Amino acid sequence: MRWLALCCRPDAQGNAGPPQVALTPSGGGQGAALPWGSTGHIGDVDALGWLALSFTPRVARLEEAVVAEVSASLRLFRGARALRQRLQTQATQAGLALGDMAWAPTALGALALARCSDINPGRLSERLDALPLSALSAAQAHHAMLARLGCTRLGELRRLPRPALAKRFGPALLTALDQAYGDLPEIHSWLTLPDRFDARLELPYRVEHAPVLLHFAETLLRQLCAFLAARHAGVRALRLAWQHDAMRPRDVADSGELTVATADTTRDLRRLTRLLSEHLGRMTLAAPAGEIRLSADTVLPLEEGSSSLLPGPADPQERTTTNALLERLSVRLGADHVREGRLREDHRLAEMQRWQPWPAPPAVAVRSPPGPQPTWLVEPPQPLRCDAQEQPLYAGPLARVSGPHRIEAGWWEGRGGLQTRDYFVYRSAARGLLWVYHERLPDAATATSGWFLHGVFA
Repeated sequence: MRWLALCCRPDAQGNAGPPQVALTPSGGGQGAALPWGSTGHIGDVDALGWLALSFTPRVARLEEAVVAEVSASLRLFRGARALRQRLQTQATQAGLALGDMAWAPTALGALALARCSDINPGRLSERLDALPLSALSAAQAHHAMLARLGCTRLGELRRLPRPALAKRFGPALLTALDQAYGDLPEIHSWLTLPDRFDARLELPYRVEHAPVLLHFAETLLRQLCAFLAARHAGVRALRLAWQHDAMRPRDVADSGELTVATADTTRDLRRLTRLLSEHLGRMTLAAPAGEIRLSADTVLPLEEGSSSLLPGPADPQERTTTNALLERLSVRLGADHVREGRLREDHRLAEMQRWQPWPAPPAVAVRSPPGPQPTWLVEPPQPLRCDAQEQPLYAGPLARVSGPHRIEAGWWEGRGGLQTRDYFVYRSAARGLLWVYHERLPDAATATSGWFLHGVFA
């Protein structure tokens, strides 16, 4: 067996990740206090376990770390070094501070080596013998008594008489030693992914300003990205909710929420963080918040884009970058100020396209127009003069290229929506190709020739 132990990187104060707060992810996340005197961040460790599930299904929480049995995955990922590098890359993309890692034939042995940053090659028993007692939680619990006996390393502890050791310190110490050295089998409860992501975070103090919530929401976003990586999926929308303080005014609701939508399916931590920051920066909390909750009800498959054969960024990356920019502009300027065109089934030229707030819902399939369509519309249509033969004039005489293309539509909207027109393509020596129509039922009150310029071909 080949076990890999993963630990979260401690910060300058010795804490693994952000300040520890009560966190309860859905799906059976383990929220018990961490052993070995660690102040590691429970949420980051759970997220690290979810990330490891994208490499092997045999992942378990072991005290303050995550252990993964990867012997069946080494060939798939082209060796231990390639697997480790890929795991580090994905952890960085998910915003997780991956710390020490160690390989060993046993899970408890790998954890002991990772705690002491031991990556030296050699036999497992020789490497473990050289470790201090603090590398094994069962031995660390009796460190004071063992130190008076002259034992400071695991190898010295193993050389003590076993019956006397079990009588003095109990059988748990011998069991942990035998499991670490591979003399006894280990039993693990394998991590599984929940069907949906729903994580709660109790804030360490009352937050009165919405932008401050982002600092704590980043913890939940890291978990979300690790959850999505394990499912090889992404999201199009997520919901951040907060619980107001119990001392709020009577006319204030007990909670509030914010829904953040993206233009395409993504699990990019930086993109989701920036988008959430834009939304929170324009919000005002009705009352101080004491708890936040992040949920993603719908998880969608994410297409993994392959690297481009040519130098430079691939097209999917360019599209994602553009969508991320439009998302932020839509929040800053307002949804009605960033619009997207959508084709519609209609024979009337002006009604073939509708501009909707971005991102617009997915477009339905429409039939191609029966004739050529101009690049630019002239709104409103410009009346044209006629010559003696009742032919339209525009900066001089016009030469017909094609037409007529007859349109009779809009009768269902009443007299104001009815269009009875014959469209033509004319060529002007000075203006190029023009899109011109003739009213088959001209309005006598307007006293026009019935010819109008409606578009220009670029």
